[in-house]
Amino acid sequence: MVRTTAPSQNSGPSPRTVPLRPMTVPAAEAEERARSFHDVMSHRRTVRDFDSRPIPDGVLEWAVRTAATAPSGAHVQPWRFVVLTDPERKRRLRAAAEAEEREFYSRRASEEWLAALAPLGTDAHKPFLETAPAVIVVFEVHKGPHTPRPYYTKESVGIAVGLLLATLHQAGLATLTHTPSPMRFLNEICERPPEERGAYVVPVGYPAPGARVPDLVRKPLDQVMTRL
Repeated sequence: MVRTTAPSQNSGPSPRTVPLRPMTVPAAEAEERARSFHDVMSHRRTVRDFDSRPIPDGVLEWAVRTAATAPSGAHVQPWRFVVLTDPERKRRLRAAAEAEEREFYSRRASEEWLAALAPLGTDAHKPFLETAPAVIVVFEVHKGPHTPRPYYTKESVGIAVGLLLATLHQAGLATLTHTPSPMRFLNEICERPPEERGAYVVPVGYPAPGARVPDLVRKPLDQVMTRL
């Protein structure tokens, strides 16, 4: 691999660099490619009813590889993806998450928050944590005995999870992003050290036959984009 050096404004040594190999898309095709990707992603929905069909070999590995291409603060890559497929671990995950969710719905959530959730039909029951063939638990990796201090950790991990969801959808799989709080029980279930902090729980699989989702409408472009 050819390596070059680039001028640096810092007093220290210049960073090591390699030639950029950009993805070349003809200008005439750029909009169509963007539109095609949108058309695929516009069908992505959060799913709570999963089929028992197994996930094809290699799909989860490629999805995590893609997620790990995300940009991160100082390129620390502060993420860990733990894939749970063992039924007993998923059972323990569901039990612990539902305990926290019962506290949320009965005591922690404000009336305003509960009203916002009402159209989604959610409650403390989380069977998808057990019925989905795989659950990907995503951790933020903070400074520890063998890990450096991360920067912009939540932003970095959030971008990675977005890529994870997009890749799994492209593969024809359904997902859900679950964020129980607090999440410290995830360290025990996933056997992770204390410097790793649970951020997302993502059940993955095929939708169950006849699965239904809330009748939601996404905001139009003029409500989410401003051009100056």
